[in-house]
Amino acid sequence: MTLSIGMLVPDFSLPDQQGAPVRLSEVRGSKNVVVAFYPFAFSGICTGEMCEIRDHLADLQNEQTAVLAVSCDPMFSLRAFGQAQGLTYPLLSDFWPHGEVARSYGVFDEDKGCATRGTFVIDPQGVLRWSVVNAIPDARDVDEWTAALAQLS
Repeated sequence: MTLSIGMLVPDFSLPDQQGAPVRLSEVRGSKNVVVAFYPFAFSGICTGEMCEIRDHLADLQNEQTAVLAVSCDPMFSLRAFGQAQGLTYPLLSDFWPHGEVARSYGVFDEDKGCATRGTFVIDPQGVLRWSVVNAIPDARDVDEWTAALAQLS
């Protein structure tokens, strides 16, 4: 499935790094949500991207916006990754059924068995307002989606 701007995005519920279920429709409530899919915890580019979110979290996650990072890693790997890198925002595990949410957003790489670098800005009603999908080796630019968020404010 390919998502287009203006479409309702698929709702999902995934466990975070502590095992607690996180449902997109409950998080968004009155907030915009950035859903950032990434290939693998502990890999070089992914670690850099997730740490960049960590380093700018005060600007990215607030009363108007929530950030959810999603990979197909098991929850326990995400817990270790979050602890090792000081990541306090939700790291969601799309491990089982493997990549089901990534597939529903059109960002699952069947050959590699992981998500690509898809970033989706979703408004409080669940409508896709901005997105970009980068290839696995191409790091995303946080400034792009912060600019998209600024346009929604």
